[in-house]
Amino acid sequence: MVSNPPPPCSGAEETAPQFLLHRLNIASGIYPVKVLNYLRKESNNKRGVSELENNQPIGVFDSGVGGLTVVKSLLDKLPQERFIYYGDTAHLPYGNKSEEQLFSYAHKIITYLNSRNVKAIIVACGTHSSVTLPVISKDYTLPLLGVVKSGARAAVRLSHKGKIGVLATRATVNKLAYTEQIIKINPALEVIEVACPRFVPLVESGQLEGSETREAIAEYIGPLLEKGVDTIVLGCTHYPFLASLIQEYAGKEIKLVDPSCETIDELADILNTEKLLNTSKQRPGGEFYVSGQDDSFYHVGRLLIGDTIKKVYKLDLD
Repeated sequence: MVSNPPPPCSGAEETAPQFLLHRLNIASGIYPVKVLNYLRKESNNKRGVSELENNQPIGVFDSGVGGLTVVKSLLDKLPQERFIYYGDTAHLPYGNKSEEQLFSYAHKIITYLNSRNVKAIIVACGTHSSVTLPVISKDYTLPLLGVVKSGARAAVRLSHKGKIGVLATRATVNKLAYTEQIIKINPALEVIEVACPRFVPLVESGQLEGSETREAIAEYIGPLLEKGVDTIVLGCTHYPFLASLIQEYAGKEIKLVDPSCETIDELADILNTEKLLNTSKQRPGGEFYVSGQDDSFYHVGRLLIGDTIKKVYKLDLD
C-alpha cells in the first residue's frame, strides 16, 4: 500500500531537501562534483552529538527491501527505538551504478533524514557502506554507521580455518571493501569475494525460493566451497532473505554472517555511551518511504518483518 507522506516530526525542516534540489534545478538525479560540494556545504550535516535527543528517531536507508534486515535486528535488539526507513526503489539495484550516481543518492537521502532530526543514521546497504560511506562520513558529526566493518569483525571472529567468502554486489567487490577490513583485523586470513548480480532482483521480486533462485545460489556459492571457505559473509543487506537456501546449499558446517546484527550492537553501544537510548513513553515504531512505485517493497518487506510495515509512503527526492 503506497500513500502520501504524513506530516514530518515536530521541529523537522520539512522542505529542506526539496528547496535544495529546486534551487539547484537538478532533475536528472546525477550531480556533478560542484553540486555535490554545494550539497555538502548546504546540508544540515554538522549537528553534533551534543545537539541530539534520546527520543529522536534513527534513520535507515537502502536501495530497497534489503535494509529491512537491519530493521529486523533493530526491532529485536532496540525495540524501544523509533526509526525512519528510506528505500530508494527508483534507483535499485545500486550494485551496477557509477560512483557519481551513488554519491548523489547518498547525499540526497542523508540530507532528507537530517531534516527529520534523526539522532543516528544506519547506511543499511553494502554498496554504500563500501563506496560512499568512507568519504561522506567525514562530512557528518552525528553517528553514521555502515555494515561492512561490522560484517568483517563478525567474520573474523567466526572463521577457524582462515578462509572467508564474501557475497556482495559488483560495486562492493570492485572496491574489495570486505577484504580490506578483514585483512586490517587479521592479515593472515584469505578472503574470496564474489559478485552476485542476480540476487537483488530476485529478492526485490519476492522470488525467495524456486529453481531460478537455487540456480543463482549454486552459481555463486559453488566456487567459494571449492576454495574451502568456512565462513560466508552476506555482504549485501538483501542477501539474508536467502539465508535459509544458502545455508541448505552450503551445508550446516559453513557459518553465515549477517552484518546487521553486529551493526545494531555497535549502534546500541554508541547510543548508550552518549545517553541517547530512547526512554520516552512514546509508542515506538517506524515510518517507511520509497522513491519509486514498487509495491513489492510492501509485500516482500512484510515477509521479513510482518505487520511492522503498515503503510509505505511515496517520497521522491529527485
